[in-house]
Amino acid sequence: MSATRPATEFSIGIMASFGVVLTTALVGGGMYLVFGALGIAVPFLACLVFGALIAPTDPVAVLSTLKTVRVPRSLEATIAGESLFNDGVGVVVFTIIVALAFGAAGGGHGGEDVTAGSVAILFLTEAVGGAVLGLVTGWLVFLLMRSIDEYTVEILLSLALVTGTYVIAARLHLSGPIAVVVAGLLIGNRGTRLAMSETTREHLLTFWELIDEILNSLLFLLIGFEVLAVSGKTGFLIAALIAIPLVLLSRLISVSLPMSALHFREAFKGGYVAVLTWGGLRGGISVALALSLPPSEVREILLTVCYGVVIFSVIIQGVTVGALIKRAVPEPVHSID
Repeated sequence: MSATRPATEFSIGIMASFGVVLTTALVGGGMYLVFGALGIAVPFLACLVFGALIAPTDPVAVLSTLKTVRVPRSLEATIAGESLFNDGVGVVVFTIIVALAFGAAGGGHGGEDVTAGSVAILFLTEAVGGAVLGLVTGWLVFLLMRSIDEYTVEILLSLALVTGTYVIAARLHLSGPIAVVVAGLLIGNRGTRLAMSETTREHLLTFWELIDEILNSLLFLLIGFEVLAVSGKTGFLIAALIAIPLVLLSRLISVSLPMSALHFREAFKGGYVAVLTWGGLRGGISVALALSLPPSEVREILLTVCYGVVIFSVIIQGVTVGALIKRAVPEPVHSID
């Protein structure tokens, strides 16, 4: 048990960082070849932008799916933990590549000299800075929660923590998603054990479950509205169809390659790699990033391909991942209520 847990935690970090970067490169390079073969002019950096926006799995879609199936604890922790962290890393990578691809319109860096060092510094500033900010704000709220015992106030504190941390991160040019996830993990683990009564804990979890369901509904509503922005051009639709297996193959490589190289096969025995690959759902995060792209000649094609991948992911993968888990992971499991 003690050996499996560090392996699981480390694997989450690997897939949420190296996995996102690897997926970005694989999908970006693959789509550059696909667009070239279809005679669609899309610059290489714009293809990397697509790779970055489609790389992170969506936490709302993933966590909603986990509630409907029985999942082993180690697999559940890996899927849920990765989905929470990799969207933060994905947003940072996306922001950097958009700044490189679209210049000032993409992020205000168009007039600066871009070097590997400046990109690395920007990534570390946003990612590490966001994590530090999340720890600071989460710890302050933890101290406040520990000093009171009133569930209504503590629920409001948790809501203020999320919104306040994100606003501060945006003002300081740090990663808001990473900051909020770190703060939430601190409160969700240490806070619920040491700073809350049983009554407060129950009300707090119920409140955030409701928020989760609302966000899940908004996700599908957003995807439904997005069809209005999708182009019906044949070449774009063919590119979207080809992108689906390419994204899945890239996901498979980004999951299996790091785990095999780091000798974590015992933590991913049986059909774990298959479940992690097929269960890596794309959703609202990718759609939101695609919609945030600045106006350009490639925005329409990237939006169409993104929508095609997300629709397949949510409808086909989301519906069938439960059956895959039952078939691929025949070991004692527990349910998530």
